[in-house]
Amino acid sequence: MNDWKVGVIGGGSWGTTVAHLLSRHKAVKLWARNSATVDEVNQNHSNQHYLPDAQLSPKLSATADLQEVTEGKNLIVMAIPSQNFRDVLTLGGKYIQKNTPIISLSKGLELSTGSRMTEVIKQVLPENPSGVLTGPNLAIEIMAGFAAASVLAMQDKVLSQQLQGVFHSSLFRVYRNQDVIGCELGGVLKNIIAIATGMGDGQGAGDNTRSAIITRGLAEMTRLGTAMGGDASTFAGLAGIGDLVATCTSEKSRNRTVGFRLGLGQSMEDISREMFMVAEGVKSAPGVIALANQYNVKMPICQQVCAVVQGRSDAKRGFKELLKAEIGSESEPF
Repeated sequence: MNDWKVGVIGGGSWGTTVAHLLSRHKAVKLWARNSATVDEVNQNHSNQHYLPDAQLSPKLSATADLQEVTEGKNLIVMAIPSQNFRDVLTLGGKYIQKNTPIISLSKGLELSTGSRMTEVIKQVLPENPSGVLTGPNLAIEIMAGFAAASVLAMQDKVLSQQLQGVFHSSLFRVYRNQDVIGCELGGVLKNIIAIATGMGDGQGAGDNTRSAIITRGLAEMTRLGTAMGGDASTFAGLAGIGDLVATCTSEKSRNRTVGFRLGLGQSMEDISREMFMVAEGVKSAPGVIALANQYNVKMPICQQVCAVVQGRSDAKRGFKELLKAEIGSESEPF
């Protein structure tokens, strides 16, 4: 199919970036909740609140009307934070045609159910194929013209190949993967490990400590991912170690920034109040620990991060607890 009509739901940094990329060759409509954002995209071809100094494609148009962004479209892209994902999809779902693929860009868990976003899609619109686009994709770098790679995970091979061509471009390379569970969990779990590395960086822990947290964090991600049905090899790819390294080391990462500020001794309340973009790891941490308990998987780094973001511990104490953990073979939990 060449005549793709795409609706992108979510006018934050990543939703706007993907809409911009797609609009260069496809008919794209972007939905944003804020009418001022809609006006800015349509009139100035920018979204300064989320993408300062970035110039959007003049072909991209925006709307605050969910019906307009969904009706008559043959591809829907969801860039909504995980805790609002179900409500927005339910509202827009009445206008989405059956069998229209819905691709999630969100990297979080629904706290009330523990569901991944593709599971939410199946629950709300069971007749629509779902998938996830994920990987080491810092929006502001992509808007600046730097090359990046991502993974499109879907179970339907034929549809996955078709949509790969929709998203792929010379500077935004898109690879396919059928492991939806592993790819989606990689995007969720790396955010929590990024908070941990940020906590260490904020305390001046050093490069060796950061490397250890990333490596042991990857082990935690892989253990839970495979226990839930994911493929271990997924965590060695773009959706796993690739996204983990980018999020744990970049100053542009919101989750690392939260951790860094926690490491400086700031409170979670103050950090949340001052951040206008969602750090998904903060919201997802309790759900991840609930899954770890359900699948009997030990995740000491995630456990300490969860305690800190919930105010039951602080960054300094959390690091001390990790250092007290038992050690054994590298293949073992601690």
